[in-house]
Amino acid sequence: MSEGFGAFVRAHGGDGRLVVQPRMGFGDPRRMREGLAATRAADAFTVGTITLDAHTRVGHLRAVERALRDGQDLNGYPIVSHEERVTRWVLSAASGPGFPVQVRHGSAAPADIFRTLTRLGLGASEGGPVSYCLPYGRTPLAESVRNWRESCEVFAGLRERGVEPHLETFGGCMLGQLCPPSQLIAISVLEALFFIRHGVRSVSVSYAQQTHPGQDREAVAALRRLCGELLPTDDWHVVVYAYMGLYPTTEHGAYRLLGQAAELAVASGAERLIVKTVAESRRIPTIEENVAALEYADRAAARTGRAPDPGTDTQTYREAAALTEAVLNLHPDIGEALLRAFRAGYLDIPYCLHPDNRGETRGRIGDDGRLLWERTGALPIGRIATSQRARPVTSAGLLEDLSYMRRRFDEVAVEHRAPLPVPGTSGTGAG
Repeated sequence: MSEGFGAFVRAHGGDGRLVVQPRMGFGDPRRMREGLAATRAADAFTVGTITLDAHTRVGHLRAVERALRDGQDLNGYPIVSHEERVTRWVLSAASGPGFPVQVRHGSAAPADIFRTLTRLGLGASEGGPVSYCLPYGRTPLAESVRNWRESCEVFAGLRERGVEPHLETFGGCMLGQLCPPSQLIAISVLEALFFIRHGVRSVSVSYAQQTHPGQDREAVAALRRLCGELLPTDDWHVVVYAYMGLYPTTEHGAYRLLGQAAELAVASGAERLIVKTVAESRRIPTIEENVAALEYADRAAARTGRAPDPGTDTQTYREAAALTEAVLNLHPDIGEALLRAFRAGYLDIPYCLHPDNRGETRGRIGDDGRLLWERTGALPIGRIATSQRARPVTSAGLLEDLSYMRRRFDEVAVEHRAPLPVPGTSGTGAG
């Protein structure tokens, strides 16, 4: 059995070290090959990414075929539609034992994607039956659960070919913002359990940087504790995402926020970081901008030490544990438990408009920058969650909260002008 993605990251991340990764995808095979090669050559410890296009994500393969025939640009790599020899050529530029590649896609119906990955021997992907359903469209949750059950079982077949498959939950990134950390943690752990119970033994759990560094450190500590208590495998690690909401528009603001994400990852003991670039607020980033972000995050990580343990008996842990326990007690089959949880409102994503989400919860940013529950709906944390003063949820207030981090980092950036990376000056990387 060859070393899998999870084993590689655990070997090279954590304990003050950090593996950094872009969210890179190009429709043109030559550009995708160049992007992988540049990621490997970056002056940082990296792993590669192939992000798929929007048509492949929703199964519109005829639209992909038309785009390829007509020479139209795609916003990601159409791995199902390209001939396997083309994708193997793309991978040959950089993949190997010292540089695993993860495929990212965003699909609630990923069976074709996972069959393709299995044929190619690509052993790392991500998503989840909840996190790649509710925010992204109107696919019924029950259908997504069935699709992901089948996909996990297909992907687990890689083990017969000597490849240990790895799946990363996207549950810690639900809608990117204004969902208090406890529910992000609970969904991330529940999706990891779903993967494991359907044959995938190597997993990573995600957490997206939110609005308060102290709360984020508490959240990652709670996530690690719950994984230690509930996951029936030692092959797991934590991946932190740079902020998923409205990103700063200034270069200094964007880099400062990315630096804070790298500091969070190292300080909390996370093993891997998904970076964002200076172009996030405007367009799809170039290869050079991705490399600059990887190298900046690596330098920020290198000057950061592990922070004192914030303790795990925190408000965030108590809420996350209550949510997770309540869901698991609904049914022995975790897929059915997830469906019942959303029907009962035990899981309920603030501001999510999906038909299977009850929409009775609300989150907001407190005066100190922490994410708080404004309304808990039917979540089973009524006696645990700190009660907040009820206030009308207005469109102006929502927009103000949504732009909180952008305004904060763009304004402060003027006073904190640290040296910026220069695209195109990377050295030879360790990853």
